[in-house]
Amino acid sequence: MLGWFRRPMQLSRCPLSLRPRSGEQVPSLTAQIARASNPGGTTAIWVRDRLDGLWCDEDFADWYPGNGRPGLSPAQLATVCVLQFLLGLSDRQAAEAVRCRIDFKYAIGDGIGRSRLPPQRTGRLPRPSRRRRPR
Repeated sequence: MLGWFRRPMQLSRCPLSLRPRSGEQVPSLTAQIARASNPGGTTAIWVRDRLDGLWCDEDFADWYPGNGRPGLSPAQLATVCVLQFLLGLSDRQAAEAVRCRIDFKYAIGDGIGRSRLPPQRTGRLPRPSRRRRPR
């Protein structure tokens, strides 16, 4: 049984395909909020404004097979790597910034549009199966 744990881990080889996203504009709400929340600008906003179009998904097309599940946008990944280097972030900090910071979302061209938000809740909580009486 102990030998089973010592076997090297084998990763499944599921090919990723490229679904180009180049040419997509930053959603207007994202751009508006990013600029309003950072009137002086940030490094991420500067990178988007000055380097937008420097690389596109089609530049990386030869690295991906024609079929498979869609992979992440290589142009977005390249932008995150540039921002990570410029700001001296660790991998974890860069991932957190992409998830939480509006200026990073603006820089990579990702939006806070309706398609990215979770579905609306009805505002009603499920009722408990039995009510407790006050003592």
